[in-house]
Amino acid sequence: MAELTLSAADIASAIKKNLEGFTPSLEARTVGRVTSVGDGIANISGLPDCAVNELLEFEDGTRGLALNLEEESIGSVVLGESDRIEEGQTVKATGEILSVPVGEGVLGRVVNALGEPIDGKGPLVGVQQRRMEIQAPGIMGRKPVHQPMQTGIKSIDAMTPIGRGQRELIIGDRKTGKTTIAIDTILNQKGQGVKCIYVAIGQKGSTVAQTVETLRQAGALEYTVVVVATAADSAPFKYLAPYAGCAM
Repeated sequence: MAELTLSAADIASAIKKNLEGFTPSLEARTVGRVTSVGDGIANISGLPDCAVNELLEFEDGTRGLALNLEEESIGSVVLGESDRIEEGQTVKATGEILSVPVGEGVLGRVVNALGEPIDGKGPLVGVQQRRMEIQAPGIMGRKPVHQPMQTGIKSIDAMTPIGRGQRELIIGDRKTGKTTIAIDTILNQKGQGVKCIYVAIGQKGSTVAQTVETLRQAGALEYTVVVVATAADSAPFKYLAPYAGCAM
């Protein structure tokens, strides 16, 4: 059996060859620790430069959102399952402020409260990111409501007409047709150049699926984006869903 011998020059040459394509990099990130966790809320210490609405990353990859900033700690809502988060685990500050995708690419899609697609059609294409909470334009910066928006419901269009850009509250008891009015209004915007955003909060997943199918069959989904936070989702997603819809 032949004896394998390596000289110092061969070893040095092999090491040099492996190091030729190595580019050292240095990444500095602020790291804190979980001091307590419960009911989807994690208290964190050691992140003095954290900003409101900044995304955090827990040790297991779960994301959090910094909402309550105090001198010695941060109150963060857990955007996911909090069962795996324990006291003493590390938390990294990402430096990213909570934002959602906006643009033509979200039309025809079903997304969650973070703007992530949940309809199985792949990633969003042709979108930009916009912060979820921004300064609202002042009164002088708003265009006056001057153009009517037909809902397709004669009693509403005749007695209490709605204008484009107007806020309108639909209030009533359960099962009185509030959702039906909203869906009928969306269906009536076909061919009118109106972009619609439907935010479903606290509904059953099956109910949301039926609504999406209704929009698809009527050809209304192509100018509509559906933001979903079902009854099975955690409280932070239900809290963020309306903000995501307004940002879009």
